[in-house]
Amino acid sequence: MHNINSLLSEFENIASNPRKQLDKILSEGKKAIGVMPYLCPEELVLAAGMVPFGIWGAETQVSEAKRYFPAFICSILQTTLELGIRGAYDGLSAIMIPFACDSLKCMGTNWKYGVKTIPVIDVAYAQNRSSQAGIEFSVSQFKKIAGSLAQIAQREISSEDVKEAILVYNRNRAALRAFSKAAAQHPEAVRPGQRCDVIKAGYFMPRDEHTALVEKLTAALDSLPPAKQDCLRIVTTGIIADSPALLKILAENNMCIADDQIAHESIFFREDTPLTDDPYVGMARRIGNIQGCSILFDPGKKRAAMLASLAKEAQADGVLYIQTKFCDPEEFDYVPVKKVMHSAGIPMLMVEVDQQMSSFEQARSAVETFAEILRQKRL
Repeated sequence: MHNINSLLSEFENIASNPRKQLDKILSEGKKAIGVMPYLCPEELVLAAGMVPFGIWGAETQVSEAKRYFPAFICSILQTTLELGIRGAYDGLSAIMIPFACDSLKCMGTNWKYGVKTIPVIDVAYAQNRSSQAGIEFSVSQFKKIAGSLAQIAQREISSEDVKEAILVYNRNRAALRAFSKAAAQHPEAVRPGQRCDVIKAGYFMPRDEHTALVEKLTAALDSLPPAKQDCLRIVTTGIIADSPALLKILAENNMCIADDQIAHESIFFREDTPLTDDPYVGMARRIGNIQGCSILFDPGKKRAAMLASLAKEAQADGVLYIQTKFCDPEEFDYVPVKKVMHSAGIPMLMVEVDQQMSSFEQARSAVETFAEILRQKRL
């Protein structure tokens, strides 16, 4: 356990000190490219010899960003712009911003006015992403992005460079899938907040280095004897679950995360990039294969059925719907997800989170009540 605790502490240190990690990257003479949610082509950054640096906002109060955004907009965007204006991302060579939702569509323009020192690379991929036309469109956009990155890196990006980068990312995704499974089997060793730290750290460091650490931790977890499964097993769903206060409340109520359907977590690593002759086609197909995410076109609302299956496979006691405040796609998805969970007999709680929240007492009361309902259901 000592080795496991040491590794978890290392992940926590990395996850909680992104600026320190960025300074480390820059001190090594490397260029870093900011990567905003969701599903930006990070492999192309690596193929250009640079380091992708994840940007998902942070828990902070907003003042300067209010000049660009209304109050009723996703806090991930508000806090990201706030930090950019304050200089928290100084040193980035550029930032990739996708057009994945209505709010993100105005993020690029606001960033160009508010943070003039860091240029924007627009990221577009087809919403009707699995059709042949959608794949062709996404490929054209990825090649355009590769051209912009090549100019920043001052080097050409070959197909072989992209293929090698894809292999690095596929190995990282495989490592994270194995860790997620091991963490679910050993809740006594990995608390909800620590699970988040392990995944989150990968956004702030080279992926090959992250993979090595994750594989080391997973091997240590796999060597443990079988644990007594007395915690309440839940599956989380939403955009982001990086809320230390909420995750601490889950731990205090003896809840462990059996699996997740979170954009910031397993939606990133559940699908590998197919290995194709043209690597850009493989990257486009990966986008087409991803399901269960509210910001991706899902006309049949397959997310709900997928979540029910995920909860049953994980032998979960219930589902926690982590609603990012003012996220319209998530709010639209809640009703069909709730209906399917009810039909499947799976208890579900929705908790609203915001990166500017200072009090979690309402969430605490809701989680405590939900935990008691799950305990009674077990009897």
